[in-house]
Amino acid sequence: MGKVGWVHAWQEALYGAHGFYRAQVPARQFGTATHPPLGAVLAEAIWHYADLLELSGVVDIGAGRGELIGALHSHRPDRPLLGVDVIERPDELPAGVRWLRGPGGAPLPDELADLDDVLVVAHEWLDVVPCVIGQLDGSGVVREVLVDPATGDEALGDPLDDADLAWQHQFWPLAHEGDRVEIGRARDLAWADLLTRVCRGAAIAIDAGHVVATRPRHGSLAAYRGDEVVRPVPDGSCDLSAQVAVDSLRHDEIHTQTTAFESFGVWAPMPDPALARCDEAAYRRRLRRATSAAQLTDPAGHGAFRWVVVRQAGAITSRS
Repeated sequence: MGKVGWVHAWQEALYGAHGFYRAQVPARQFGTATHPPLGAVLAEAIWHYADLLELSGVVDIGAGRGELIGALHSHRPDRPLLGVDVIERPDELPAGVRWLRGPGGAPLPDELADLDDVLVVAHEWLDVVPCVIGQLDGSGVVREVLVDPATGDEALGDPLDDADLAWQHQFWPLAHEGDRVEIGRARDLAWADLLTRVCRGAAIAIDAGHVVATRPRHGSLAAYRGDEVVRPVPDGSCDLSAQVAVDSLRHDEIHTQTTAFESFGVWAPMPDPALARCDEAAYRRRLRRATSAAQLTDPAGHGAFRWVVVRQAGAITSRS
């Protein structure tokens, strides 16, 4: 097989018949904020925001092996929950949690429709929606980057098509030969499609991301295997992701995770050491919660994640 566009190789590497997310258990490869112990505090923050908006349920897009939705259920076992992912419903999920299986990447299952009275959460979904990668050549032309799926070797292909080039001009300026762009149009369309499925509620995309003033000159495509950063090769043996151009997504608000927790009223102070003398178990629980909250809001780490928020009381589909 010769070189193909990164968007095609990436889709196959993650979601194909033998793709990474079908054949691997990502939690055994690397940890995210949805995994214990951080996931419990993240779930608490999500429920807090749902309560502020007076929404009853949560839909988890890109639910993986159910880590976040399991934590959400632990906090509120009486509330409706729905997970969506490329794999079959994990056996260990509580009986009350619903599940839909989709094809992976941008496409969502047809059954995901008419969502009502829910907060839709897409945690690290858009960064694994494959996108076209372009590079500025020596003649000032932005060309698609091609890749050999077996080796990761790259070459420049044809100029970007008109729609991708228009997106690049608007959202990701390039100045020097070799500068790269991860065309966010596929993510914009995936996010817009998700919003059309919400009749009443709100949606949050939580992801590593950047805005136009801070675009990475050489892009952000990265690969992970066994909790290590490795060379991106789209052969199905590693996770592949790229940060999200969050300001191109439809949004009402964009927060960092740090400011999101602050604005939504999520606060986890360190416990009084005196508590340890009278109730050591309670002290340890509060210490674990406070430590997790500090990690989630650390501006040098998880706190730099962006929360892209679309919220309104009426039908999201009614907005132009």
